[in-house]
Amino acid sequence: MSEVKISAEPRTEFGKGGARRTRRAGLVPAVLYGHGEKPQHIALPAREFAAAIRHGGLNQVFTIDINGASGTTLALPKAIQRDPIRDTYEHVDLLIVKRGEKVQVDVPVTLTGEAARNTLVVSESTTLAVVAEAMHLPSGFEVSIDGLEAGSQVTAADVKLPRGVDLAVEPEYVLAIVSQAQTAEQMEGTEAATESTADEGAGEAASEE
Repeated sequence: MSEVKISAEPRTEFGKGGARRTRRAGLVPAVLYGHGEKPQHIALPAREFAAAIRHGGLNQVFTIDINGASGTTLALPKAIQRDPIRDTYEHVDLLIVKRGEKVQVDVPVTLTGEAARNTLVVSESTTLAVVAEAMHLPSGFEVSIDGLEAGSQVTAADVKLPRGVDLAVEPEYVLAIVSQAQTAEQMEGTEAATESTADEGAGEAASEE
């Protein structure tokens, strides 16, 4: 993954009011920290930041050019706050990284294919923690569940890692479980039992009154 260059403005207003004014100006409030540096409060152009995240994912590395500062800074998003209703970015924590150093990140995992018939796939985790060089972070992993029978598990060990990428969790870490799906008869029995329990509860409440 290549870095994306993005400009930034120093941020002098703080608190909820300052953050709202920053967002109204089309900017995203952010904090840049790490490597012993004093945290810097900055504002990023919202459209450029959103476009970079859409293209490169949550582990996109940025080359940040702060107005008035000498040189640029490499940084990786470590915490992103979003407004799910407006689909906008509320705040970003950016961790300073150096070329050649390794960092731990959570990488999205996608299950592909279809498990055996009459099974149910339960996802235990949609991401996998790995350690990789900051400038060569994987954008995502795919793991096939094609034909897996009930009782099977997908673990971290099943993920094919690129060279230079190591697991940050145990190989036995469970990503997904394949279980036996209920038959139509079993589902009807479960629904009947639930209705019966509800009726009994209603009867007891009525008798108490």
